[in-house]
Amino acid sequence: MTPAEAEALVIDVHGLTKRFGKKTVVDGLDLSVRRGEIYGFLGPNGSGKTTSIRMLCGLLTPDAGGGTTLGHDIVREAALVKREVGYMTQRFGLYEDLTIRENLDFIARMYGMDSRRTRVDAALQRLGLAERATQLAGKLSGGWKQRVALAACMLHEPRVLLLDEPTAGVDPQARRSFWEEIHALAASGITVLVSTHYMDEAERCHRLAYIAAGRLLASGTPAELVAQAGLHTWELQGQGAAAWAAKIEGLPGVELVTRFGNALHVSGRDEAALQTAVQQFAAAGTWRVLPPTLEDVFIFLMRSAKA
Repeated sequence: MTPAEAEALVIDVHGLTKRFGKKTVVDGLDLSVRRGEIYGFLGPNGSGKTTSIRMLCGLLTPDAGGGTTLGHDIVREAALVKREVGYMTQRFGLYEDLTIRENLDFIARMYGMDSRRTRVDAALQRLGLAERATQLAGKLSGGWKQRVALAACMLHEPRVLLLDEPTAGVDPQARRSFWEEIHALAASGITVLVSTHYMDEAERCHRLAYIAAGRLLASGTPAELVAQAGLHTWELQGQGAAAWAAKIEGLPGVELVTRFGNALHVSGRDEAALQTAVQQFAAAGTWRVLPPTLEDVFIFLMRSAKA
């Protein structure tokens, strides 16, 4: 890494480890995130994503390892980290009998922010909430509630946003709109680290990290992750194609079989062995070679981690 690249790092941590009792939840995590980057954090439930995010923003103290967020030591200067980071939890607590404006003003008051009205007005405008400012929070859809939660995170004008599965349970149109806001924030120079389970969202990130059982398994751009996996994929199409899965699984060269409606994705890292395997089922339907998808890669990584 060049000195210029190192200077551009907003999050730079090494060996982060967190234990709860005898269970190691995060195990030696290394993570580097650049300024203005949207960095996706992926992994199955219980993989340590939320615990990692809480260490990065100074809410949890690591048992081992360390590093910096915005140049502040996450252990010794946790209070400084909290002042400059916006953290959006999976479930944001809105007061349903207060309006959007009243919710934001209450939060600004609780944290002793100056120029409360100016800050609230700016957050409402930035997130497209100004016309709904007098609407009760309890009447909002899931997508609009998430916007209010994001607006609350922006009140103190943070330079880093840590978003923990911000679109869970939100409909596709609202998710798309929310991600447009995330990209607009990144374009303005704000760094975003976001955890997600959705592959279409992962593909919209500049770079990604995949963790399982608290360990970092892979990181890079979406294209780099696909290349690093070294997978080759064949697709079987046709009525009843999924019924062939049990016969194909376990053959030499076959490491992953995934059902997609009337199609079957068969993947493996040994291209020749994989081709030999699928040729045994030439009569099962129409076969074609496909470039492996990010979803193929993450299913492969998840199953490999469990093995």
